[in-house]
Amino acid sequence: MIRTLTSFSTRHRWLTIVVWTILGAALSFVGNTMMYDVTNSRAGDFLPEKYDSAIALRIAEEEFGTKPDPNALTVLVGRDDGGKLTPGDQRKITETAADLGRERVVAPKPEELMKDHSQTPRVAPGAVAPDKSFRLLTVSLSGNPADPGVQDVYKKFRDGAKDQFAADGLRVGFTGGIASVTDDTDAEEPTAKVVSSLTMGLIVLLNVLVFRSLAAAFVPLVAVALIGGVASGAVVGAAKLFGISLDPSTPSLIGVVLLGIGIDYFLFLMFRFREQLRNHPEQNARAAAAETTGRVGSAITSAALTIVAAFATLGLASFGQFRVLGPAIAISVLVMLLASLTLMPALLAVLGRGMFWPARAWKKERTDGLSARLGHAVTARPVRYALGSLVLLGALGAGALGMKMSYDQQGLHETAAVRTAEQISRSLPAGVSDPHSVYVRGSEGGDLAQSSLTGMTRALAKTEGVGEVGRPVLSKDRTAARVDLFLSVESDTQKARDLVSGPIRDTASRTAPEGTKAYVTGTAAVFADISTAVEKDLRLVFPVAALLIAVILFLLLRSLLAPVVLMIAVGLGFVATLGASTLLFQHGLDRPGVSFTLPLVLFLFVVALGTDYNILITDRIREEMAKPGPARHAVAEAVRHTAPAVATAGIVLAGSFASLAASPSTQEIGFATGLGILLSSLVLSLVLVPALAALLGRGLWWPRRSNRPQNHHGTPDGPRHAPAPAPYQPHASAPPYAERP
Repeated sequence: MIRTLTSFSTRHRWLTIVVWTILGAALSFVGNTMMYDVTNSRAGDFLPEKYDSAIALRIAEEEFGTKPDPNALTVLVGRDDGGKLTPGDQRKITETAADLGRERVVAPKPEELMKDHSQTPRVAPGAVAPDKSFRLLTVSLSGNPADPGVQDVYKKFRDGAKDQFAADGLRVGFTGGIASVTDDTDAEEPTAKVVSSLTMGLIVLLNVLVFRSLAAAFVPLVAVALIGGVASGAVVGAAKLFGISLDPSTPSLIGVVLLGIGIDYFLFLMFRFREQLRNHPEQNARAAAAETTGRVGSAITSAALTIVAAFATLGLASFGQFRVLGPAIAISVLVMLLASLTLMPALLAVLGRGMFWPARAWKKERTDGLSARLGHAVTARPVRYALGSLVLLGALGAGALGMKMSYDQQGLHETAAVRTAEQISRSLPAGVSDPHSVYVRGSEGGDLAQSSLTGMTRALAKTEGVGEVGRPVLSKDRTAARVDLFLSVESDTQKARDLVSGPIRDTASRTAPEGTKAYVTGTAAVFADISTAVEKDLRLVFPVAALLIAVILFLLLRSLLAPVVLMIAVGLGFVATLGASTLLFQHGLDRPGVSFTLPLVLFLFVVALGTDYNILITDRIREEMAKPGPARHAVAEAVRHTAPAVATAGIVLAGSFASLAASPSTQEIGFATGLGILLSSLVLSLVLVPALAALLGRGLWWPRRSNRPQNHHGTPDGPRHAPAPAPYQPHASAPPYAERP
């Protein structure tokens, strides 16, 4: 099927390119215009319904008609001179707040077919600081806080509010909700642009150095950008069709994944295409492209399906952010796989030898380069290189001992929103800008009285971690009640989660009126429940993903031993990467732990993407071992041919993921995944796996025996002195091998 597909795409190369170009333009537009319609920044919406905070959110919506508002922000209003607010100041604040709540904020003119986010904000007076140094207002805007259009509306409201209050000698500060998101986005934007430029520059520079050609440097980037547009539109379309909400970080993660694996697959094809043209100078470009993709296509397909299978296991997760990430990545990778078997061969068929112009050195094969020396060194002393790799991986992996999970959501930027929050926390309970709520509902739907909740509110007020408790509010039918409370600590810290999941929930449950149940929700409560869900998901997804990857390796390699060797290798790479990340972030930077998403995302990316390189090198080892000659020579030849592609692709993919480290929210994932890819490509694929293959010889393919070369009688190799149809002639630089072929 792969050869049929690639043959069609190279025969009809111009048609293939035109179809992909049209799809790329159309679906890129769909993705750009609708992406923010299918993303959801409310973490609580991704929780299974059985969790305490999820039940509380459902009661809030059903009984009180409210939903958590990710855009709700707190406005601090104080005097310019830092003095106490006078009655006149407070009257002006109330009047200005009312005016702001009546004025429609007109969004900048949107692009064609883009949504108009113009709206009238909801503004309500809030608490006054005990020392009367400021007063708070609560403001709510509708829309996705990550949407640039919504952020523009907020900025226009913010600037207008500053001007109106300044006219009365008052200053303002904004924090929480969309204010914090917008400040973080603005703070990250310059760095993101620089990192993006550096990533593109790295890809271009590596390709120019390797291929000595501008076409080889820029064509893959253009092709991957086109394919990325198709994948983005496909993901958004699928989300719209099935009513799925994506996490706001999913689009950027998809972009990085596609850039990395797309360049990787193109590099795999270009290296083999160049080798095909060098070995068959009489062959035309179309035939060479078809033959190249036919040879490498199975390895690329297996590598892509490994990623798809790994992320498909996220469909088993209970936490919604993981569950929707899996299909999104899987769809994107399948689009890239289809392009690798159609668009990329078509481009190679059109450009032909022009892909490597003006370089000429590639037409002559080198047998004494760095890759050849590496292959000979590893196969001459496989025990030394295997042990060295294991010691390195083991030393890094030891860092995972004592690893802790962190659910802290605090940004690392010192923004205006952060400074405003700090000022509020010095005068009011730290959680005043992010209140929590206890919802009480009778198990049999009976009426509630405010007096029946007095005991609970008094007990909550005395509970550790509670700064202030509000008066109970009953629903219209009096079957449910809400008690708001402010924590005495920042709500997005581990301390807050421990308090909510421990003493606060225990007190609410113990003192709830007879015949009722109490449920706590809010930022800390939601993330406390998320931590529980994630721990369960890790225990389920890890073994299932590993099993699926092992099955794919078995189907590709038709061996029992080879998949085991590869799985052990990538497993060691995963542990080493997790250990190095723990050493840096938890111990080196003294953080509470590593991000709660890191182990699962790292496992999937490092194991699935790292397996790509192992598949490529192992597939070439199998091909070389099918030829006459000692097994170690076959391994050395596989390293010589494959190392340039694996090393270049690994550095490109690692650089792509490392770009995520520029953002505080994805810093750990960027560093860890980049390091994991480097270990997978440079240590596992080019040193450890070849060393183990050299030690095991053709026994690597046990119980399959079809890879053994045939002697002149048509039977598997006999003793070393048995005559062979084509005597093995090692390269002059090859070491003397002394093992059974």
